[in-house]
Amino acid sequence: MHTALYGVHEGLNALFTDFAGWEMPVRYSSELAEHRAVREAAGLFDLSHMGEIELTGPQAAEALDHALVGNLSAVQVGRARYTMICAEDGGVLDDLVVYRPAEEKFLVVANAGNAPLVAAELKSRAARFDAAVEDRSADTALIAVQGPNSAAIVGSVTDADLSELKYYASMPATVRGHDVLLARTGYTGEDGFELYVPAAEAVDVWQVLTVAGEPHGLLPAGLACRDTLRLEAGMPLYGNELSAGRSPFDAGLGRVVKFEKPDFVGKAALAGRRETAQVLVGLRGSGRRAPRHGYRVLDGSREVGEVTSGALSPTLGYPIGMAYVPKELSEPGTGLSVDIRGRVEPVEVVATPFYKRA
Repeated sequence: MHTALYGVHEGLNALFTDFAGWEMPVRYSSELAEHRAVREAAGLFDLSHMGEIELTGPQAAEALDHALVGNLSAVQVGRARYTMICAEDGGVLDDLVVYRPAEEKFLVVANAGNAPLVAAELKSRAARFDAAVEDRSADTALIAVQGPNSAAIVGSVTDADLSELKYYASMPATVRGHDVLLARTGYTGEDGFELYVPAAEAVDVWQVLTVAGEPHGLLPAGLACRDTLRLEAGMPLYGNELSAGRSPFDAGLGRVVKFEKPDFVGKAALAGRRETAQVLVGLRGSGRRAPRHGYRVLDGSREVGEVTSGALSPTLGYPIGMAYVPKELSEPGTGLSVDIRGRVEPVEVVATPFYKRA
C-alpha cells in the first residue's frame, strides 16, 4: 500500500521498506543526518500509515471507557491521552493515542499493523453504546514535524496560537488554507507537532512545511531515524516491547490501567497480572557493537532475557537497548551481557529514558 505522499518520497529518492504492508520511506539521505536534524533542528515525517478511527455520539466516552484500559471520559475537550486496548486475558492488542476534539467526538490513533484489528474491536465493543465507529484511515494523512525548530516552522504557516497548544493536546487549525487537526503528541523525545489532514491535501501541506522549514534546517526523515529517536527517548514499540503476550504491567506501563472504572475489557485478568516475573529495563553498552532485537541477554552463562530494541545511539555515542529481564536483575547498575552474533558484550541496566531534552 502507498500513502498519499508516496510520489513525493519517490521524488526525494527515498529508500523504501515494507512496514505492515505499507511501502514507507526508511531514509532519504542518511539515518544519522536525519536523526541529528530532529535533535538539533527539525525533521518532517510521513506517518500516514497509522490508523485513525473516529467515535462519535452521546455515549462515545462511555464506549471508550469500556473498550480501553484508560479513563477516556475524564479527558477534556482539546486534550489527548496515551492508552491501550487489551484482550480479555490482559494482553496488549495495541497502544493508542486518543484525542477528544469535541464533547461527543474522539479520534483513536492506532499503529499501522494493528489498525484493522483496533477498528474491528472498537466496533464490537461499542455496539451496545449510543456511539458510531468509523475507520477514517484511508481518508486521513498524518504529517509530523519534530525537533527544537518545529514550533518556528509550524507557527509560520498556521493561524493557531501554538503557545496555547500544550503537550498531549490538539486544536483545529488552518495551514495555508488547509484545515487540519493540529496536535502535540510526539514520539521522538523532542517538541513537535502532528497534522491530521485530508489525504487529498497531504501533498500541498507537505510542500508548505518543506518550504517553511528550509531556513530552519528541516529535513525529510524516514522510519529508520524514527526508531532510533524513540529508542533514545525510551518509548515502546508495538511488536517489540509490547505484544498480545505482554500486559501493560510487564512493560512498566501499569499506570495507564484505571481500575477505578466500573468495568472494561480485560479488567479481571489485568488485576491478576499486576505482579510480573520479568521487567522491561534499559541497557547501556560500551564500544560500538549494539544489542539488537532478539539477541539473548545473559547473567553469566545463564540466559535471562531477550533484547526487544537496540541500536548504537547517534546522540549519546554508545550502544543502548531495552530488554525483559527477571525482576531481581532489574535494578540500575546491575551488570549483564548480551550475545551479539556469538560475541558476549557487557551491558549495564540503566533507567530510561536514555535521552531527555533540556
